[in-house]
Amino acid sequence: MDTLQAILLGIVQGITEFLPVSSSGHLQIAKELLGVELEENLSFDVTLHAATVLSTIVVFRHEILRLVQGLFSRRFNEEQAYVLKLILSMLPIGIVGFLFKEQLNAMLESPAILAIVGAMLLLTAALLAFAYYAKPRPKEQISYRDALLIGVAQACAAMPGLSRSGSTIATGLLLGNRKAAVAQFSFLMVLAPIMGETLLEAAKGELTSGIGTVPMLCGFLAAFVTGWLACRFMIEIVKRGKLIWFALYCTAAGIVSILSYTLHA
Repeated sequence: MDTLQAILLGIVQGITEFLPVSSSGHLQIAKELLGVELEENLSFDVTLHAATVLSTIVVFRHEILRLVQGLFSRRFNEEQAYVLKLILSMLPIGIVGFLFKEQLNAMLESPAILAIVGAMLLLTAALLAFAYYAKPRPKEQISYRDALLIGVAQACAAMPGLSRSGSTIATGLLLGNRKAAVAQFSFLMVLAPIMGETLLEAAKGELTSGIGTVPMLCGFLAAFVTGWLACRFMIEIVKRGKLIWFALYCTAAGIVSILSYTLHA
């Protein structure tokens, strides 16, 4: 992998991590288009995810600081309740990662990965369209039950091509939660799982890579900058309720991905 390819993949990861179009799916499509074949895909992918986690922390730094300060209160407060909801939402993806990690990694190396990604992009489109047209009774705040169900949606999005942000935001909206609250919760709930995965792989010594330091650093910086911009952009998009455009895009991308696999099979 050269530096330009690393930058392009970083840009793809940064943009699609927060937009409801599946970062994992687009990263696989981009690798196919660029002709990138890595023996150590995990190392580079985790590096890009770490960059987008950092961009999330920067965007929500004030909210994160407020939550951290609230944790030290002796009385149970809203901040502590919110953190408990975040923890609850992380349990399903933790279970899926523990039980099915090898199967999910094997799927990424499947010859039919483009077909799988295409099918999951179509499912993402259906979820976004359903959330756009549904009009559930609005709620004041995300409940513990809602947090768990949003977490289940995140766990399902471990499938390559099924958008994590799209699944969690659509689920939160279908449950009747406010748009701004769902967007914030969706982006904050992914911080611990990604950081945990990065630390786990580092502890196991699996983050070694044949990729050079310069391409890795350039990919990280590209993912961080574009992720920061995409996160701020997506918050506004969710507030305005314009998810239907992403549903149309996912439909087109899914069809193209499936056709590409069919033509080259």
